[in-house]
Amino acid sequence: MAEPLKGRDIVLVVDDNPETLSLLIEAIESAGMTALVARDGDTALTLVGRIQPDIVLLDAVMPGMSGFEACRRLKSRPAVAAVPVIFMTGLSESDHVLEGLRAGGVDYLTKPINPDELVARIAIHIANARMVEDARHALDATGQSILALRNDGSLSWASPGATLALETAFAGTVAETLESKSSVRLWVEQMRSSAVSQATELTLGEPGNRCVKLSMVGRSAAGDLLVRAAPCDIENPEAKLSRELGLSLREGEVLYWLCQGKTNRDIAQILDLSPRTVMKHVEQLFAKLQVENRTAAASIGLRVLMRIV
Repeated sequence: MAEPLKGRDIVLVVDDNPETLSLLIEAIESAGMTALVARDGDTALTLVGRIQPDIVLLDAVMPGMSGFEACRRLKSRPAVAAVPVIFMTGLSESDHVLEGLRAGGVDYLTKPINPDELVARIAIHIANARMVEDARHALDATGQSILALRNDGSLSWASPGATLALETAFAGTVAETLESKSSVRLWVEQMRSSAVSQATELTLGEPGNRCVKLSMVGRSAAGDLLVRAAPCDIENPEAKLSRELGLSLREGEVLYWLCQGKTNRDIAQILDLSPRTVMKHVEQLFAKLQVENRTAAASIGLRVLMRIV
């Protein structure tokens, strides 16, 4: 797996033109960042197997493997899939721009490159990528190791905790594990049916051996299925809330979803209950936790999930 380097931001520059490389390296180094250089797509793929860059500047047109193909291969590797890619090319036709974006690029610059503009865009995309990564780590901190699965059951992204759970239980990367499990594809199809309760779970592996439990928690804005992944022997968040706060299991489930900002109607749909029943559980929660509103109850629940004493 690619390893991040400590210290300065790392920019991988992939271009076969010596003059362009010289210009870019000077701009990157002058901005206080470290430049790694690859003259072709194959070398770039080898480099990211050893060192994880913070961003990739990729020439679209190179001898051998095109930049578009190199980007697609980069994005197929879970360890570096979230690393932003900026395309650089002399091509400016809209179909080339679209091809770059469809391959996984986040930005597209036409040569000749303005160094100041490039450095500014690098800074913006690195900052945005780090915010996304911080959000994924925050999911783990609140007891939610999350996978985002596409319609076909393939991996869109995974939080560090979800990655650790699956890679510990099964050989290979998360993407390879999910691809090898036909049950995942069938389960995703079922979860996308409105007739199936969101509380339904899928167990991968054998309990007592290598085992990870998947459970649906919602959908992303892009339509991906958001799935919690945890080892079978790890207490789930709902059970943890119930045990530590002296609640019934159902009350623990209601509090968990209340912590996620869900309304009573949302919780009723998720747990397959009536809104009236959910309201009664919420009232019982307030009484047991000695609070008067949802915000206070959620605060107590999140303290437990984040292991704050």
